[in-house]
Amino acid sequence: MSRWRLLLTRPEEECAALAASLAEAGIHSASLPLLAISPRPESAAERSLILDLDRYCAVIVVSKPAARLGLERLDRYWPQPPANQCWFTVGAATAAILEQYGLDVGYPADGDDSEALLKLPTLEQALQVHDPKVLIMRGEGGREFLADCLRGQGVAVDYLELYRRELPSYPPGELPRRIRDEHLNAVVVSSGQGLEHLHRLAAQDWPQVSALPLFVPSPRVASQARELGALRVIDCRGASAAALMEALRGADENNF
Repeated sequence: MSRWRLLLTRPEEECAALAASLAEAGIHSASLPLLAISPRPESAAERSLILDLDRYCAVIVVSKPAARLGLERLDRYWPQPPANQCWFTVGAATAAILEQYGLDVGYPADGDDSEALLKLPTLEQALQVHDPKVLIMRGEGGREFLADCLRGQGVAVDYLELYRRELPSYPPGELPRRIRDEHLNAVVVSSGQGLEHLHRLAAQDWPQVSALPLFVPSPRVASQARELGALRVIDCRGASAAALMEALRGADENNF
C-alpha cells in the first residue's frame, strides 16, 4: 500500500475515474471537486465560428469538456467534418474522445501541456499554409499562452469558448476538515483554474494547505503554485493518471 493519501480536485466525473485508477495501484484518495463544468449558451458569433469551421487549417481542443461540447456543436452543424482539417489536443485523454468520434488527432507524447503541443512537428506542418487560421476550443478564460505563441508566429487565432468552470459551494472550513479527517498528505490539481479555486477555498487556511506536497500538470501551473506560496510543488508533466503515478514514484524515490 502506498504512503500517499491524495486529495483530488478535478470535476466530479474525472475525480471518480482518477480515484479508481489510483485504487488499483493501492493509492488512497478522497475527492473534493473544485471545478464544476457549466456549458455556455451559444451566441450568434460563436455559431458563425462553427459554421465557418472549414476556414481553419487546424482546430486545437484543450480539455475533455471542450472535446465533448465541441463535438456536440460539430454534430449540429456539420454532417461530416471539413475534409483535410487537422485536429490537435494537449493530451491523450482529450484526443481519445475525438478519435472515438472518428477524427484523426495529433497530440504530444512527451507532456500534456501547451509547450509540448507547440513543438509537435505535425502542428508546425499544418500551419505551413497561406494565411493560417486556428480555432481553439476551450473553456471560458482558458489558456492564453498557446494563442499568444501562435499569434507570434503570424497565425490568426479564434476562440470557441464552450463552458465555464465554477467553484462548487462548500461549507467554511470544508477543505482543511477533509484533509484532517481523512489523514490526507498531498493535493492534486489539474489546471491553473483548479489551483486558483483551491487557493480561494482554503482562504485563511492556505498556509496549512500550501505546506502539503502539491502535484500539478505543467511547468506553468507549477510556477503559479510557487507564486501563491506553495512550498512543495511536483510537476507531473501531464494530467493523466499515468503521469500522476509516475510523479508519485519519483517523489518516493527522492524522499520528497
